[in-house]
Amino acid sequence: MALDPQLLEILACPDTHHAPLDYDPQAQTLTCTECGRVFEVRDDVPVLLLDEARGGPGSDDARGGSSR
Repeated sequence: MALDPQLLEILACPDTHHAPLDYDPQAQTLTCTECGRVFEVRDDVPVLLLDEARGGPGSDDARGGSSR
């Protein structure tokens, strides 16, 4: 099942710029059009948590430079 088109219209990056997100249904990801962060879609639910995003400004690894 794909994400609802109406939901995709209102989703935005959770960072302060709140830029629109591009949906990739094959990869099940949402990509910020401004900062480039990639957010996963799990079980048709977008996971819009900055701590779980891949990429983005100043990232050196898959978790945006955060160490765990």
